[in-house]
Amino acid sequence: MDFGDIEGMSKGEYKERLLKTRIGQYFFRMAVLNSYKNHCCITGLSQTELLIASHIKPWADCDDKTERTNPQNGLCLNSLHDKAFDKGLITLKSDYTIVISSKLNQMEMDKNTRDWFWRYSGQKIIMPEKFFPGKEFIEYHNDVIFQG
Repeated sequence: MDFGDIEGMSKGEYKERLLKTRIGQYFFRMAVLNSYKNHCCITGLSQTELLIASHIKPWADCDDKTERTNPQNGLCLNSLHDKAFDKGLITLKSDYTIVISSKLNQMEMDKNTRDWFWRYSGQKIIMPEKFFPGKEFIEYHNDVIFQG
């Protein structure tokens, strides 16, 4: 399709769908964000609309009784670091220091963005008041998700 041809564009319509909803996700989000005082644990950003209660061990890989809604399986991250964490481009060591994947260097981005990621390498995250990130979840993320 030639996007220069406006007449070939499809309509913007709605379609009804049946969706699965994560039960317990609201509890998880509130517990994680509250334990980090609504601040990103990497940058300190406090704009709630930009914060994600990120699972360390992904929801799909978790035990539904002990891991999915466990706040120790969560980090409060801004949306960009959340996506990078989910894709294995950043992780944590067991001492809660931030590790940046070398694959990030292979991605196209401007110098300021690259520097913004790398400035946190080797820094400790801002620790929560309670529900410290579980070492077993961090280990899983390093072994299965992180792209070194």
